Amino acid sequence: MAWVVLVVSGILEAVWAAALSASRGFTRLWPSVLFLVAITLSMGGLAYALRGIPIGTGYAVWVGIGAVGTALYGMAVLGEPVTAGRMVCLLLIIAGVVGLKVLH
Repeated sequence: MAWVVLVVSGILEAVWAAALSASRGFTRLWPSVLFLVAITLSMGGLAYALRGIPIGTGYAVWVGIGAVGTALYGMAVLGEPVTAGRMVCLLLIIAGVVGLKVLH
């Protein structure tokens, strides 16, 4: 169960990062509210998952999922450039996250 919660928390990290950007410095209400809800759930889930997963593994997986999710959101929704180099780097992050799970 800890791994499922960790993955969901990593996805929520991408949600709060996107909401933070959309809030434009907390000047827009609904993105700011989404940010607060998502970061609370994301941190709470991370805290829960770390009860059963070592902190180094858990934090690296959480950040990796959040980083990849945020980058993909930026490319898919915000029109950020999609380059071969970026995609290779994101795949390397994914490989690292999978490796941490498999080798845990």
